[in-house]
Amino acid sequence: MAKGKVVQVIGSVVDIEFPSNKLPQLFNSIEIEQEGSRIVLEVQGHIGNNRARCLSLMSTDGLARGAIAEDSGDAIKVPVGTASLGRIFNVLGEPLDDIGPVKADEY
Repeated sequence: MAKGKVVQVIGSVVDIEFPSNKLPQLFNSIEIEQEGSRIVLEVQGHIGNNRARCLSLMSTDGLARGAIAEDSGDAIKVPVGTASLGRIFNVLGEPLDDIGPVKADEY
């Protein structure tokens, strides 16, 4: 998918500039790899000049202008249905209960 560069970070709001005609759709997830960890963001709006305004779902400590961001091409999805009953998840749908992966049919 398209790659862009971080142009502004204000708390949990991050503006990312993408190449012409490559802006991600609203609500797509964006991932930034930084120092061995990843930051996941969600596109909230298009603000002109090929820029997407995103909301980070994680801490943006240490995130700086120029960081490479990649559009996932899809929205954030979490497992639903009977496979998720009684399980504990983070905001990204990743299990936190040490039971193992969730084998859901629907997201």
